[in-house]
Amino acid sequence: MFHTFTRSCCSIALGLSLASIPGMSVCAQEPPANPEGTLTKWINPDAKDTATKLDVLQHEAYKTDLQVTILGFMQEYGDRITLKRVHYPSSDRTLVPAYVFTPAKRQAGKRYPALVIVHGGFHERLDPREFPLIEMAVERGYVVIFPEYRGSSGYGKNHYANSYGVTDLADVLSSADYLAKQSYVDPERIGIVGHSRGGMVTLLAIEKAPKKFRVAVDIAGLTDFLAYMAYKPEYRRQEVANEASFKGKMPYDNLAAYMAVSPINNVDAIETPLLVLATTHDETVPLALHTGRLIDALKARGKTYEAKIYENAPGGHVFIFGDSEEQRDCFQRIFGFVGKYLKP
Repeated sequence: MFHTFTRSCCSIALGLSLASIPGMSVCAQEPPANPEGTLTKWINPDAKDTATKLDVLQHEAYKTDLQVTILGFMQEYGDRITLKRVHYPSSDRTLVPAYVFTPAKRQAGKRYPALVIVHGGFHERLDPREFPLIEMAVERGYVVIFPEYRGSSGYGKNHYANSYGVTDLADVLSSADYLAKQSYVDPERIGIVGHSRGGMVTLLAIEKAPKKFRVAVDIAGLTDFLAYMAYKPEYRRQEVANEASFKGKMPYDNLAAYMAVSPINNVDAIETPLLVLATTHDETVPLALHTGRLIDALKARGKTYEAKIYENAPGGHVFIFGDSEEQRDCFQRIFGFVGKYLKP
């Protein structure tokens, strides 16, 4: 069964309109100034040159993949969870796409605790691997926002380009502000959960805005950009350096910028209770360079935190997406920890 689903556009690129799906209604809205999915300029889909044809094909492929993901979620969870597509303003007035998940049978007048779930990946976006965590959160009484911060793929070149540790952080903090203004959310009970790059942004968020979140969870988060740049292959180092934050420069030419977005350098600012989860044999974010040092810093400074390090969890860095005992224990720990502070 499909539940009501609000979107900012009225059809999808699967050969059928959303309005034609039984039980699904569509709300027509004016598109934002920089509509999601646009490229750096409006393109003519009838243009004959090869470059434009490739742009159009890529644009349509992204849209189709995204809409398949959305339809998959609605088919599996639509009778229990309402999904709403929104565009909220970031701190610089840029409109950022996001998904808001709420219980399908929300109690009138009730204010729910909420979670900001921050995806990882260099340029990832909403993915079916994220569904189990979202499902568990909503079933336990939370409203969830899943911000597609700048740097997420599938929303055009303007959105894909970002300032690492700057625009992604601004967009995530603004998603919490957006949640706090919703009539069904308790603004005093908002937490944040992030994995990988999302873990890094989570740590930066509670360092930059120590009072905004009641509780936080970092899962295998990147904590030191200098360390990260030391062991990554050259193509990835160049990709990172070319982000706006770093102005095309490596750390030896722009050290301050890399230090500024390394959470390990500002642990003193953390006031939010923090759960830290990671695994040994993580080749993407090695334990000794990232989470291990974070835990040492939290302990040395007397911060309120809990930590669990799994021994060689299946999947390594992406262990939270596996069907394993470690993944199930991880989820139980997440909701046990956040529940103490958000009281769903």
